[in-house]
Amino acid sequence: MRSTRPWVTGLVIGSVISIVVASACSDSSAAEVTGGNGTTVPDFYKSFSSLVTVTVEGTTVVLKSNGVPDHKSPYFPTSSSQYEKYNGVNANFHLAPNSISEQQLTLRIPLTPTKLSTPSPTPLGPIGIAVNGVAIFNQYAGGGQPLTGEIDSFDQYNGHPQQMGQYHYHAEPYWLTRQSKEALVGVLLDGYPVYGPMENGKLVSNTDLDSAHGHTGVTKEFPSGIYHYHTTGDAPYINGSGFAGQPGTVTR
Repeated sequence: MRSTRPWVTGLVIGSVISIVVASACSDSSAAEVTGGNGTTVPDFYKSFSSLVTVTVEGTTVVLKSNGVPDHKSPYFPTSSSQYEKYNGVNANFHLAPNSISEQQLTLRIPLTPTKLSTPSPTPLGPIGIAVNGVAIFNQYAGGGQPLTGEIDSFDQYNGHPQQMGQYHYHAEPYWLTRQSKEALVGVLLDGYPVYGPMENGKLVSNTDLDSAHGHTGVTKEFPSGIYHYHTTGDAPYINGSGFAGQPGTVTR
């Protein structure tokens, strides 16, 4: 599969923008898109793939996806072109009894994140979305239990489906960090971005991050700096004590 970068076109209707994200081979910079109210859409949303529909409504970014990953998995039916037998490195891998199915995932995220004085606890289910439209879950299994046993059901790209067929990542999505461990991998419901496990050529550890599993610094998409999360190899993996910012909402 060849590497691509997205391009974006914007259609302004009143104070609403529809951003059409499509794959292209160009390395040119994405065009700046602004809303009818003069609000600039953060450029990092232009890095989301064509599997995600991005719409800006006033002060809210609406992201919609069917939640199906753009990579292969043993959780697709064997008759599917996306089926791939497990070929990862976990000797304890076991196939869970669930299969991937399409979802109707809609996240409404603040256009401008607002930092909280105390993190807001994350719920079970989607707490964010990856750039390929896959849901991001927190560090707990069903019933709020640790992921200790559930990890062994993660496929070679570090995801799996739950009982209703919603495929999701609890930890670093290897498909999205295969070319760069510093890559943008998604955004949480509070509007703060999530990056891979490295920054400036250095592996990020939990001790480098605050209780919510993030810190403030410069990234490729935010050269002036922003609060952001990192995936790490140890719990809590993506998010710690909760959303660092005021969260939006999600429906599915």
